[in-house]
Amino acid sequence: MSQSSVIGAGTVVHGNLQGEGSLEVFGRVEGDVTMTGEVVVGEGGAVRGDISASKISVSGSVQGNLSGSEGVLLERGAKVVGDISAPRVGIGSGALIRGHVRTEGEAALGQAKRTPGPGVKPATFAAKPVAKVEPKAAPPLREAVAAPREAVAAPVIAERPKEKPPERRPPPPVLPSLGKGAKGKKKKDRDE
Repeated sequence: MSQSSVIGAGTVVHGNLQGEGSLEVFGRVEGDVTMTGEVVVGEGGAVRGDISASKISVSGSVQGNLSGSEGVLLERGAKVVGDISAPRVGIGSGALIRGHVRTEGEAALGQAKRTPGPGVKPATFAAKPVAKVEPKAAPPLREAVAAPREAVAAPVIAERPKEKPPERRPPPPVLPSLGKGAKGKKKKDRDE
């Protein structure tokens, strides 16, 4: 049975944390966190340093790199400035991240190879043939010298035929309606 530690709201820890078991942060940690179990940065919790653990779950804010040996989960309201590295990464709706996300390695639970059931064939992917487009030849040097400056500066690029985008029309205007027999009021100019 692994032990769990909690850093409560209003608590500030200056320095690196390292230990076995899990850690829940609801206060503030200014330093690197290295745990063998799970690290949870709760709502209102903040870590300014790198976090390394088997599982990392963030609802608060982290300014540093996250490295999970099994997975990293950014929940709604999470704010991370740093790189994320784990076999599985989950980013919830409303979570903000500024950094690189890299999924590498294999999770401890996913180490056993999964074999498809009977009658299931693995999917095969085939590249679609691509139509060759011949590049336009550049004009001879004499023509380029005599041509206007804009024509020379523009690069010659082979263009594919473009599909016409669907026509977008603005919605019809909404006009106020008056009941039967009602008369509209005229606005008076304020300058009079």
